[in-house]
Amino acid sequence: MKAIFVALLAVVMLQVIPTFAAPTAESPLLGRWTLDIGTLPMPPEARPKSVTLDFRDAAGGKLTTRAEIVDQSDNKMHAESTLSLDGTPGRASGTYWVDVLAAKMPAPNVLVMQFVYEGIPRSTRVYSVSADGRVLTETEAYFKEDGTPVMRTAFFTRAPGQS
Repeated sequence: MKAIFVALLAVVMLQVIPTFAAPTAESPLLGRWTLDIGTLPMPPEARPKSVTLDFRDAAGGKLTTRAEIVDQSDNKMHAESTLSLDGTPGRASGTYWVDVLAAKMPAPNVLVMQFVYEGIPRSTRVYSVSADGRVLTETEAYFKEDGTPVMRTAFFTRAPGQS
């Protein structure tokens, strides 16, 4: 009887787990977002000219991400990845300071990502979409070189033409 219960529980879990790991078409996170530069807690001369984030559903419970940053000198950096949403680390490519990421989507409007560069943890970021679907809030947590914890919040709006 115990073996039957365990087998039944395993079958149920195999059906439920992909639901938690996969982004869905209903996720308000999916799409292209642009940073509201004026909300950054730094002097205007230190702010980038623009930042865009793009989140796309990928097959098999994965999420494709792309970030593009344009600095004050018009230099461009970018990073791209396609990650499983179960927390499994995956590779990132591009010119931004990240080469390994891990991600989970605990709710359709929330994405949690960890950033690593050259084997050193860099930051954890939580992305959450407002109830009206118009604002993406990025909360970044990281440590200064002296070990002091820091949290920064930035706000993105949906890019024109995105629903």
